[in-house]
Amino acid sequence: MRPFTLAIPDSELADLRARLKATRFPPTVEGVGWDDGTDAELLRQLVTHWAERFDWRAAEQRLNAIPQFIEELGGERVHFVHASGQGETRIPIVLANGWPSNFVEFLPLIPLLTAERGGVSFDVIIPSMQGYGFSGRPTKQGMNMSRMGHLWAELMTRLGYEKFLVACSDLGSGVCFSMVRNHPGRLMGVHYLNVFSGYPRPAAPTPEEVDYFRRVDLWNATQGAYVMLHGTKPQTLAVGLNDSPAGLASWIIEKFHSGSRLQDGRLESVYSLDDLCTLLSVYWFTQTIGSSIRLYKEAFADQELLMPMPRHDVKQGVLVPADVDNPAPRAWGERHLQNLVHWTEARQAGHYPALEAPEHYAADIRAFHRTIR
Repeated sequence: MRPFTLAIPDSELADLRARLKATRFPPTVEGVGWDDGTDAELLRQLVTHWAERFDWRAAEQRLNAIPQFIEELGGERVHFVHASGQGETRIPIVLANGWPSNFVEFLPLIPLLTAERGGVSFDVIIPSMQGYGFSGRPTKQGMNMSRMGHLWAELMTRLGYEKFLVACSDLGSGVCFSMVRNHPGRLMGVHYLNVFSGYPRPAAPTPEEVDYFRRVDLWNATQGAYVMLHGTKPQTLAVGLNDSPAGLASWIIEKFHSGSRLQDGRLESVYSLDDLCTLLSVYWFTQTIGSSIRLYKEAFADQELLMPMPRHDVKQGVLVPADVDNPAPRAWGERHLQNLVHWTEARQAGHYPALEAPEHYAADIRAFHRTIR
């Protein structure tokens, strides 16, 4: 395995700043804010910060302080973080992010999980999905979440871990589904953020499920158009987002705004502009926005992902998010998740708990581990 160090050329930094400073913002409509998409004022503030105040070299130094590696698996380049826990009892755990995140989202969890508490710490492994971050960008169709599950199982074998935990959210859950389906004997347990809303609906739902379906349908109609665009015409969208850093920022931060538990509706009440710029810069410098959104189209065509899950013995737990992320009722989780042994409804964060409330997220992962220990 090759250690990985970030070293973005000065020429790419200069090009990014020039593009940001040359942004041609569209005309705005008076009184229009987040209800119509990305707030124009906040976007201008972020673009200015990214161009003039954000220090990529400082961010790069912070990222390089975290042990990262590159491994070739089945002809695929896989980038991953591997941070060892403290103490003698160390539990390996794979963290799997979704879109529009990348491995940067989970970095706040590393010191919280690698610390020894109650005699237990975790070896934290954060693979970058194919087409995300510094992993390879697929050049052929068919690199879907089901295939990634096999890649990550092999990665854990090469790292010397026969059994391990997994914690996942969003599209990362699809990779977890693959490992549950194909490698159940390797898994100590799987910890999910929320429950997948796309499972088949029952003929006789509970009242809580009826209300949940109403909320999901409303979200699909008012906020879910990007899913259909990613899943049908990702190539069309990728051109603009790969060419304009302001466009990239607008597309991504709108999702962070709509999926986060904010104070007074302000994105900056939860996320620092530097953290957002770090995540955006990884997308920009790796040119992976197109390959990241293509994963939706691959998911739509992934026949294995759409099949019912076979019987298995993998223990499963759920952290239920805040109302902004359509929290599922327990009846829905019990209907579709086998061996559901852990369910937490503190609802202290939305779709990105590793960035919004890392202490809360890490504590729930530890609580799940204690349950299945």
